[in-house]
Amino acid sequence: MKIFAISDLHLSNLVNKPMDIFGDKWKGHWDKIKLDWQEKVTEEDIVLIAGDISWAMSLKNACSDLEDIDQLKGKKVIIRGNHDYWWESLSKLQALPYESITFIQNNSIKFGDYIICGTRGWMVPENNQDQLPNDKKIFDREIIRLKLTLDSAKLMQQNNEKIIVMMHYPPFNSKFADSEFTSIINDYCVDKVVYGHLHGEKVRYQFVVDKKGIKYLLTSCDLLNNELLEID
Repeated sequence: MKIFAISDLHLSNLVNKPMDIFGDKWKGHWDKIKLDWQEKVTEEDIVLIAGDISWAMSLKNACSDLEDIDQLKGKKVIIRGNHDYWWESLSKLQALPYESITFIQNNSIKFGDYIICGTRGWMVPENNQDQLPNDKKIFDREIIRLKLTLDSAKLMQQNNEKIIVMMHYPPFNSKFADSEFTSIINDYCVDKVVYGHLHGEKVRYQFVVDKKGIKYLLTSCDLLNNELLEID
């Protein structure tokens, strides 16, 4: 069993939202991802998708995009991104007829020697700047959700299984400074973290950030040339 990761698919089967307006890397990006996916992934493998799945505004319209993902090989684990406005309650998501997809929201799932958990996260302030009240409210809520999903993972951990955290937002600012997110991740002895959200060559990023032995892996599809990243 191998574990792959990618994020920011921005699918739009039922929405007129072409991504190629953002540059050449987005031309036919989903076709490129699917081709790479089918060449790399077997039915026994896991693919982590760290948010911004679909441009759909409703769950009904997102189903076409989710069906595309479900038809690809492997087991998929999905968290919410900032553009996933279609995302509803976990019970509604779990009721969808997609057997290969697991949705993560305050919960976790175990595959062999790995436990996968995660949450969307939020923007980490730059240079200790004060957060706007609404940002602070969302940030604090995501801190709680990170603890909930990690608590769920710890309850599953019986034989020292590795814990992999999925986040959509980077859990640090553009200078890769420690944050409340990274502090919690360190406290729970996580093995790896995958995240996305960052786009474009001008954004400040590193593909791998090592903090106290925990590797943080960037998985935005355009920065990965629309290829899955094998993380384990």
